[in-house]
Order: sequence, then C-alpha cells, then structure tokens
Amino acid sequence: MKKKLLVAILSMTMLLTACGGNGNNGNAANGGDTAEAEVIKLGGIIPKTGAAAVYGNTTENGIKLAIDEINANGGIGGKQVEYTSEDDKADPTESVTIYTKLVEQGVHGIIGGITSKPTVAVAENSVDDFTPIITPTGTMESITEGKDNVFRTCFTDPLQGQILANFSADKLQAKKAAVLRNNNDDYSNGVADAFKVQAEAKGIEIVADEGYSEDDVDFKVQLTKIKEKEPDVLLIPEYYEKDVTILTQAKELEIDATIVGPDGWDGVLAIAVDGTESSFDGVYFTNHYSVKDDAEKVQNFVKAYEEKYNEAPSAFAALGYDTVYIYKEAIESAKSLSNEDIVEAIKAVEIEGVTGSIKFGENNNPVKTATIIKIADGEYTFDSVVSPE
Repeated sequence: MKKKLLVAILSMTMLLTACGGNGNNGNAANGGDTAEAEVIKLGGIIPKTGAAAVYGNTTENGIKLAIDEINANGGIGGKQVEYTSEDDKADPTESVTIYTKLVEQGVHGIIGGITSKPTVAVAENSVDDFTPIITPTGTMESITEGKDNVFRTCFTDPLQGQILANFSADKLQAKKAAVLRNNNDDYSNGVADAFKVQAEAKGIEIVADEGYSEDDVDFKVQLTKIKEKEPDVLLIPEYYEKDVTILTQAKELEIDATIVGPDGWDGVLAIAVDGTESSFDGVYFTNHYSVKDDAEKVQNFVKAYEEKYNEAPSAFAALGYDTVYIYKEAIESAKSLSNEDIVEAIKAVEIEGVTGSIKFGENNNPVKTATIIKIADGEYTFDSVVSPE
C-alpha cells in the first residue's frame, strides 16, 4: 500500500510477516518448541513519528486491541502474547535495524513495516533468517515475491483492479470503460493494468487509456479525449489529493461516466472544500472494510475499538487487528514454534476477518474479498462486498 492519510485508507502503505525455514528450526532465536516457550513473542516495526505516523499509530491500535482480546481469553495455545514494537520513522535503514533487534530477542513473528520501502527492506533481510513476517498494509507486489516467509493481510494493487472490473461489469453493467492513470506510479499502473485485463475478460471494451506525469495538475486534455469516447465507467487509480483535482476537472467538462477507483480515494471528503462534499456523490472505490458493514464481526470490532480509543477504526486498524488473529490461528496449529513450522501454518490459515475472508495464494498474497464504498449525500456509505473471482 502506498503512502496515504489515515482516512485514505485504503492504501498506501504496509506490514510484513515472514515465516519460514532456512535451517533455523527450534533455535533460541525463535523460541524452539511450543512447550519450551513461556510466552508468544510478536514484534512490531511501526512508524510512530514522522510523516507516516498517522498510518503506523492506527495500525498499532488495531494490533494492541487484538492482543488484549487474545490475552484476556487465554492467549495463544494457553500462552500470553508479549508484544514489543519500535519506531522506524518509515525509514528503511531504521526498519532493518529494528528487525535485527527483534530477531535477537527471539520473536516468533513480526508485524511490519507499514509503508512500502521499509517493508521491502525488511522482507529482503528476512529471507536468510526465515523469520515469519506479515505486512498488514503493504500492497506493492514485490514485497512478497520470491520470499517464502513473507505474507500480507491487505489486498494487492492488481487485485483491486480485478475487483473493480468485476464490479463495473456485474453491478454497474458497464459496456465501455476508460482509464486515466499516473504513468510514473507503480500503484496507479498496477491497478490500471489488472483492471484492463479483467474488464476485457468480462466483455467491457476499453475505449481510452490516458496517462499523465507525477507533477501534472491539469488533466483537461486527457479528460477531453476520454469524454469523446463516452465511456460508461472511468477508472482513476490515484491518491485522494490528486483524485480531488481530477474529479473537479471531470465535473467541469461534464463527463457523464461513473467514476471508480482503488483505496487511494479514501480521504477525498476530508480534504474537500466545505460544502462541496456532495460533488463526489456517485464515486465508488475499493477498501478493506467499512464501519457501516452490519456483519457481526465488523460491528463487534468497531464497538471495541471505539470504546478503547474513542474514535472510529480506520482500515489500517482493521488490517492490524486481523494480522494478529492470523498469527493466532497459525501458531495454534503449527507443529512447533520453529520459523519453518509457523510459516507452513500461516500458508494454511483460513479465517473470517474484519477485512473479509482471508486465505493465502500465490506469493503468499491473500485471496480475499474487497468492500466497495459509495460516496452518497457527501458521505462514505457501504455498498457491497465483491470477490476477485
């Protein structure tokens, strides 16, 4: 997931869990057999200060809520969970230093980093140790590629594109679609490329694919070309700040297409000029969950989080929360607390989380549903849950 404000969730951003085996079975560094461990040790690599602190702190709130619940209910396999975290300031060098310290302390699994670059750095350094790592929020595909011990809780950028294509075809009944993408951004291109492939497979014609550069602020040339093609759906895979600018210009040109986008859209209402929120009505975007989803598990989480922190839980908080429960399920079913056994157990996990049904597929990426948020009456509303399949 890329950098995004807390409200943006959906996105930015990341947590890594690496589990696995490289001849590190049962050693002191990872706790040895379950019977030998007095507590279950989890470590966190969390940006608590700096620009990414808004993501890190809310993720850690979700982590701590889950750990408190688990410990109050007997722990993991009858053992209490001991959680230690340090501030990496979203800096890759700091992240690797913290990773090394946590491994030396004998953690059984690591949650973090939260943002992309630190998470990639930690993942690359974890391969030899085969330490279990789960990123709750890291959407960049390369984080888990070729790293058997690294997992993620959030969906990937391409999965969002696939889900948005399914939604456009099945719910919106779109026949023609256009794309407006940031040519310089992996997030934007990852969503756009996957959307195009899946849309065409669903019978949607891609009538335009326009691009722009990172520093562009005027998109009217591209939008004018798109308007001429009269698409039913316009995909804009961007972050909320630029989304506001693009949407404003699309409205000025009177583009009559339903706008869809990935989790980067989460946050547009927070920076909209007061009184203009309703201009975003009709936009749909993917997110990890919605506080307005009436599913019992979601509402229990929302209630517990609000009681503990006096605020509504973000998607980052929900992903942090689910990540702890992935560890709980895996460690309780693992043959031992060796890295290898925990990694194998994570691969077999299937849980119903706050952020959807979670199981792991290729490259340890979760195969999961996504929530579709619709902006209506100037507010985020729960629309539906969509499968990538």
